[in-house]
Amino acid sequence: MDILTKIINDKRIEVNFRKQLIPVSQLERSVLFERKTLSLAQKIKDSSTGIIAEHKRRSPSKAVINQSFNVFDVAEGYETAGACGMSVLTDAKYFGGSLDDLLTARASCNLPLLRKEFIIDAYQIIEAKAYGADVILLIAALLTREEIKQLSKLAKSLNLEVLLEVHNEEELNKSIMPSLDMLGVNNRNLKTFAVSLETSKQLSELIPNDFVKVSESGISSVEAIKTLQPFGYKGFLIGENFMKTTHAGESARVFIEQLQQ
Repeated sequence: MDILTKIINDKRIEVNFRKQLIPVSQLERSVLFERKTLSLAQKIKDSSTGIIAEHKRRSPSKAVINQSFNVFDVAEGYETAGACGMSVLTDAKYFGGSLDDLLTARASCNLPLLRKEFIIDAYQIIEAKAYGADVILLIAALLTREEIKQLSKLAKSLNLEVLLEVHNEEELNKSIMPSLDMLGVNNRNLKTFAVSLETSKQLSELIPNDFVKVSESGISSVEAIKTLQPFGYKGFLIGENFMKTTHAGESARVFIEQLQQ
């Protein structure tokens, strides 16, 4: 069984448990449910760097990246550094994240926040809204076209933006629809974990210009971004690169400054 199948099987169990714990009606009464959301797509369009900086403690491919940072400092640091938005991993079992990380990030910064999660159920989108997210991630590899349509429409009805992630042409073709805001190309093969920027380059011309193009994974240098910008990419999701240092915010600041030179 590949890692993705394993994650999804565990996620179904987790979501069913959470539904019993906190009903939708309770999520909808949350203080944050009424807040006006921020647009990540617009921030990326207006930016010359387009950095979405990530909070990520560990991952299946790298084990521990950083357990010592607290989310508050990381979020504050990313905002000061000039990031366009922040991605917060909320998966506990494989990434060491939680919805509390999302709440803490929301309390610590005014950046658009992306809930980075394996979303397979409408419940998780309502949860994202209740915990202060502005954007949700949908992964084409996990969902049918109909599921992408239903979940993205629900997100839009809650004023959440949608970043849809693809890994290949087949996933891209089944996913293009008006209820998406951003199309992300993940340069990491989810089955082998190998990374190649060629994936972003090859898929770029197949993505209609109505969507903000985002490149994800394996971006560890300013050169990589400068290589991808001519292909129409405006957004760049960077996690490990900042998280593996001793000061994520400072490392993001230096990176963004170099990118602007």
